[in-house]
Amino acid sequence: MKYRNSCRETNWHVENPTSAIASRLEPHFNATRPVQTKNPYISPKQLDKRWQVINCEKARHELFDDKAQHDMYRYQKNIENYIGTVKLPVGLVGPLRVNGLHANNDFYLPLATTEAALVASYNRGAQLITESGGASAMLISEAVMRTPGFCFQSLAEAGQFVAWVSTQHDVFRDIANQTTNHGELQSVGVNMDANNVYLVFEFTTGDASGQNMVTIATNAVFNYILEHSPITPQYAYVEANLSGDKKATAQSLRNVRGKKVSVEVVVPKELVKKRLHTSVDAMVNYCRLSATGGVISGSIGVHGHYANGLAALYIACGQDAACVAESAVGITRLEHSANGDLYAAVTLPNLMVGTVGGGTGLPSQSACLDILGLNGAGNAKALAEVTAGLCLAGELSIIGALSAGHFSRAHHKLARHNKPS
Repeated sequence: MKYRNSCRETNWHVENPTSAIASRLEPHFNATRPVQTKNPYISPKQLDKRWQVINCEKARHELFDDKAQHDMYRYQKNIENYIGTVKLPVGLVGPLRVNGLHANNDFYLPLATTEAALVASYNRGAQLITESGGASAMLISEAVMRTPGFCFQSLAEAGQFVAWVSTQHDVFRDIANQTTNHGELQSVGVNMDANNVYLVFEFTTGDASGQNMVTIATNAVFNYILEHSPITPQYAYVEANLSGDKKATAQSLRNVRGKKVSVEVVVPKELVKKRLHTSVDAMVNYCRLSATGGVISGSIGVHGHYANGLAALYIACGQDAACVAESAVGITRLEHSANGDLYAAVTLPNLMVGTVGGGTGLPSQSACLDILGLNGAGNAKALAEVTAGLCLAGELSIIGALSAGHFSRAHHKLARHNKPS
């Protein structure tokens, strides 16, 4: 039997009657396309098997070139069912001057993106900050959470469980800390919802972003709880969706997930006019209007476009790109300074960044961290402060463009009429 052609174009609104539409939406059990090898690991044999299934030489030539073949074993712990690599253009932003507790330098930042005008916008903001003497940045706090959940038969059982948990904090800490040389369990909180109990484990994770680290540590404690708890739960799970992992939450806006950083700059009114072609009044008024718009829309936090810079930096530097979902939560403020200059500040409570582990050791991503000068142990806190500075640069640039009426013009010029020189 032949497999169905999943790429076939359909115009069922016009051509197919109701019965045919219903038929297309029903489960089908005819033969599928060839099944790929079940072995998820990287080897020349497994690569050949996967490309035989795909049967697309054009794609193989592009994705599995000599470099992808040469480096393939370096990806062994970062991906399954490997078939090659995707190339993204990388643009350079900077210098961005950051005057931080941990980052204190002029930085060049590599951004990987396919969106025209993005790098140019962030670069404009970075140069404006640098010309204004740099951005002051402070890492305020850091923690990564895992939140196991337990369901009991009654509120009374849940209360007895919580009473026992309160006597076990030192035990939990010892068990968790034995699983890692870099992380540390800092606190254990409790959230009860009738017969449901959520434990909130907060960790520091050193120079790693830390999601895998805290999962392994929490799982060790979780197993201890199931074995030793005097009250047996009806069911329990190592993560019960209270941590804010991979999602924007009001809880994370109030507290911290990853690294919380505030960054500020005072831009002289003359520079606002010279570099952004607008005024301090116009930018403050826009920020006031857009803050109300954000509240009306139900936005968690208020800002312009953190996700643009974060996604591009995360991809370039081997961060978990899915963490942009929580990292792109925060507050941007623009105000008049005492002498009429522009005070601009950004607070980001959920920067999930690291300089070791994850994808940071891969060839291209390690090279991008080298450009930043923040590769390896001892640099994660500095990376968080620089990342916040990048977001501030993006906010100044986009708000400046909107205030000056240049937002659409910049996208039209760079995306549609870019001519090589």
